[in-house]
Amino acid sequence: MEENAGYKKIIAWQKADELTMLLYQVTNNFPKMELYVLTSQIRRAALSVPTNIVEGYARNSKPEFKRFIVIALGSLAEVKYLLSVAFRLKYLSEINYQPILQLTEETGKLLWSFYRSL
Repeated sequence: MEENAGYKKIIAWQKADELTMLLYQVTNNFPKMELYVLTSQIRRAALSVPTNIVEGYARNSKPEFKRFIVIALGSLAEVKYLLSVAFRLKYLSEINYQPILQLTEETGKLLWSFYRSL
């Protein structure tokens, strides 16, 4: 898609993209033994949130777009759970965990608001 793609104007997409980039950075510090397990799973789930918004937007159909937003919300819920696992395993400190958790909450609220507006 072109650089000024319409989905980039969606605030929920912007927050989901921000969250994805942050999670890629944070998971770089996870133990190497988690590379193909927790690190990979968090990254895939996080990446699924903005990419489902993009795919839904590209469908040019309100019902299809809503369906993809629901999928994005499911992926966001997965991210939240996986982050709690990482926190309990002490892969994330409280100082890192709380802002990420807050960003996931903010992203979720924006996604729900966006879903209801469609």
